[in-house]
Amino acid sequence: MNQLFTHRDKSGLTRGLIEALFPMFEQASAGAITVDRQARITWINHSYAALLGVKNPESVIGKPVQQVIPHTRMPEVVESGNPLLLDIMEHESQQLVVTRLPYFDDDGAVIGAVAFVLYDDLQPLTPLVSKYRRLHQDLVAARKALARQARGTRYSLGDFVGASPAALEVKRKARLAAGRDMPVLLLGETGTGKEVLAQAIHTVSGRADRPFVGVNVAAVPENLLEAEFFGVAPGAYTGADRRTRDGKFQLANGGTLFLDEVGDMPLTLQAKLLRALQEGEIEPLGSNKVQKVDVRMIAATSRNLEAMMAEGRFRSDLYYRLNVLEIPIPPLRERLPDLGILCESILEDVCQGLDLRGEITDTAVAALSSYDWPGNVRELRNVLERALTMGEDTGVLDADAIFKVLPRQGLRAELASDTHLARPLAAVLAQAEAGAIEAALLASRGNRSRAAQLLGISRSALYEKLARLS
Repeated sequence: MNQLFTHRDKSGLTRGLIEALFPMFEQASAGAITVDRQARITWINHSYAALLGVKNPESVIGKPVQQVIPHTRMPEVVESGNPLLLDIMEHESQQLVVTRLPYFDDDGAVIGAVAFVLYDDLQPLTPLVSKYRRLHQDLVAARKALARQARGTRYSLGDFVGASPAALEVKRKARLAAGRDMPVLLLGETGTGKEVLAQAIHTVSGRADRPFVGVNVAAVPENLLEAEFFGVAPGAYTGADRRTRDGKFQLANGGTLFLDEVGDMPLTLQAKLLRALQEGEIEPLGSNKVQKVDVRMIAATSRNLEAMMAEGRFRSDLYYRLNVLEIPIPPLRERLPDLGILCESILEDVCQGLDLRGEITDTAVAALSSYDWPGNVRELRNVLERALTMGEDTGVLDADAIFKVLPRQGLRAELASDTHLARPLAAVLAQAEAGAIEAALLASRGNRSRAAQLLGISRSALYEKLARLS
């Protein structure tokens, strides 16, 4: 081993100090090995060879270390020149605690590395290893969350809340869309959750590790839309930046481009968008160069595109290009059985970090079901936030708290009068309960155990309610 220590290492340790330390490390460890600049084995002691099941240590000299130890990180140490002082390495059924150190020539260039197995029995270290694994899992989860934020997504399919037949059908189609790399058209009124669903589709698709880029067509001035989509070449117009400015297509390359309110797109841009989708290429504003792009398109609109086609305000060829898989998202008034679970989800989110319970009573849910919800889930969130703000400090919302903030013009005619608001809500509650039970039985195809789970009640409670309804 003396030939390994004819030079000082990068940290300035003398040859004598290294020669003194090496026998101590080797004796105290369960094995030792060295590699050269190409990560080929130059030496291995008998204890490490026995640990690896190598009968003749000389037989592995000159072999790439990864051929003998598949999960080793020695090539990484040689390449980076940085030590790995404590690492847990798996070898077949064993878990080894290993430290790895690079060594250098007089000019500071890496010429190899040495590794010591500090422990080959982790039983005494079980608490430490368990903590290490938990921290590692937390780190991986945090990195995934940060990566998802960097890609522009924060919603998954679980964020589209609902267990009614209408909501379950939307989720079924969303899963279908996620598994197939095709354009998707989301149809629904304002506030129904079109962007939530678009992000959810991307998050579970094959492009999940690539960018998700969204743009609301209605929010961008018409004269800026082309630049917003396709980017701008340097000096394309007076006052333009001297640097290239990427558009949404370039930013979403390899991932998903979400076009919200695509029905508001002017006809001139519709033609250019169609070409980009058909040819997979774009031409930045002020440039003569064509750029290849690969994006998965998800479009959404609250408009009637078929009526717009008949009026000549939306290109039929673009419509058929976008509408390969259509997902209609029903308005909230058509899935009132979801009100309870939606309220719980929204209140949990709103009250996060606040000293409030954020609970809602059955009579309050029944009161909510008396409203038409033109603003859909977005309006529901607004109503619940206002009710919490104006209500008692307990955070429990009852029917009275809801009726104080519910717009009167949206109430059904028979509920709009003050005399009706003053009467008990038993009839309204019974009607809402019957509707929820019917929807749960439809969703579960008559399976009462499953229906009880969807309703969040016991099977015996469901049987009692069915007996009262019969």
